[in-house]
Amino acid sequence: MHAGPEFVIVMGVAGSGKSEVAHRLAAALEAPFIEADRLHSASNIAHMAQGRGLTDAMRWPWLAAVCAAARAEADRPVVIACSALRRVYRDFLRTELGDGGRGEVRFVFLDGPRALIEERLRARSGHFATITLLDSQLATLERPTAQEGAVTLSLSLTPAQIVAAALDLLRPVESASR
Repeated sequence: MHAGPEFVIVMGVAGSGKSEVAHRLAAALEAPFIEADRLHSASNIAHMAQGRGLTDAMRWPWLAAVCAAARAEADRPVVIACSALRRVYRDFLRTELGDGGRGEVRFVFLDGPRALIEERLRARSGHFATITLLDSQLATLERPTAQEGAVTLSLSLTPAQIVAAALDLLRPVESASR
């Protein structure tokens, strides 16, 4: 029997390592992995590839698609790599995935210095989210508050260190005290 969150969303700006960390976290939990970037519409991808950030109107259908894909997975937990930059997006994901409080949704926020994110984006190739999006991503980002219960981890750690810390911090309180 699974103990812990039903849905774990690894969040942060482009270049923060969401996909790598979420993929490794899913493997560690033997859980399905959803890459939210794969659920963007062709028009969203074209828009971002031109270096333009998405509007809320462009994000809502995408977030709904992320929720539908996550709910369609039979196994729990489900690990999702999704920017979830604004609180209103995280609230939407919590409501849609949490099913009225019957399923726990937790966020792992990958945070770090702009210079490191820039370095990663410059080294990345073949992805529509390039360094030209960084300013709009950082402008849109609303860091999770304490009330949201997100786990914040430094993206200056290695992916293995981030996953180990996330696994430890996501354990239910009763398991952590044993």
